Amino acid sequence: MDMDVMYDCCAGLDVHQGNVVACILHGKRTSTRPKAELRTFGTTQSQLNQLADWLKSFGCQIVAMESTGVFWKPIWHVLADQFNIILANPQRIKGIPGHKTDRKDARWIAKLLRLDLIPASFVPDETIQDLRDLTRARKHLIESRNKQKNRIHQVLQCGGIKLTTYIQDVFGKSGRNMLDLLVNGEVITPEIVKPLVYTTLKKKVPQIVDAMNGFMRGHHRFMLHEILTIMDAFDASIADYESQIDILLQQYEAEVQLLTNFTGIQRESAGIILAEIGTDMSVFEDERHLASWAGLCPGNHESAGKRYSSKINHGNAYLKRILCQASWAASRSKNGDLGNFFRQKSRQRGPKKAAVATAHRMLRQIYFALLNYQEAKKRTLAATSVR
Repeated sequence: MDMDVMYDCCAGLDVHQGNVVACILHGKRTSTRPKAELRTFGTTQSQLNQLADWLKSFGCQIVAMESTGVFWKPIWHVLADQFNIILANPQRIKGIPGHKTDRKDARWIAKLLRLDLIPASFVPDETIQDLRDLTRARKHLIESRNKQKNRIHQVLQCGGIKLTTYIQDVFGKSGRNMLDLLVNGEVITPEIVKPLVYTTLKKKVPQIVDAMNGFMRGHHRFMLHEILTIMDAFDASIADYESQIDILLQQYEAEVQLLTNFTGIQRESAGIILAEIGTDMSVFEDERHLASWAGLCPGNHESAGKRYSSKINHGNAYLKRILCQASWAASRSKNGDLGNFFRQKSRQRGPKKAAVATAHRMLRQIYFALLNYQEAKKRTLAATSVR
């Protein structure tokens, strides 16, 4: 099968932490054997500038590289303003088994690029990348904090403390006051407990006192104190991250407001969605490609006329997670398109598959909402400039 050569000069980069192997293929498009130039560069700023100068000396039209961890980011930062760059998913450009070296990998990438066989990965602008870093870091901090909460539950049970029987959230204001009493080793009496609990818990003071008179030793109090200290540090760090996220979201207030109009999406969820997909929907071919990129499209595994599986792919785990959470929230809404859709699918396929299907539908609607908003914004700017 003949393939059309798309570029007279292109380059493939095999990226590592300490070096970059670059291969330039140049020659006429009609040539089946282009000339190859191979060279290895370091990854410091000055060495990456040398890479850029070397690519320019051959008149390189386009550059492709794998998205290897985060090692591609410094290279992107140096080359993005000077060349057309394609960031490739490693799974899409695997080389021939048994023929893997850094030089061969770079040449293989260049060969695929010359024939325009490398699909470009989505790389958002710098502000969206910063927002994405912050929202993902916050998620990991929250998960780490939850692990510490589980450890506190273990310590309480080991010390014979049954607070969770009467206080639903032991990390709320009342619950935290009780944990502090335990850490301080105070004698638990109704007179001490009553001023430190709030709302309906005041009616449960005798039960709470009984639940707190266990057999906690100094060991348990030490463990509880240290875990609470770690949790406080996580709380402070999460608050700092949320403050920084709010600062970045100020320039996307219109988009955030647009997303919060969807049932099940609040401001925090809207920030995560924007951090993952950005605001410019023109980077995706259509809403189906966006859904596929997110890993929310039904799988397409068919052979000999038989459909074997419709399992979804991995996609963007962060985006998929928040959309599925929003789907569950939407399912509790008695009115609205998404809530009705969830309940219909739940009757047909079960609640878990209904959540994924609703997330898929929600993402497609978000695509059109952001696309229409951007187009309207462009028309408004064009009309203003004409005046």
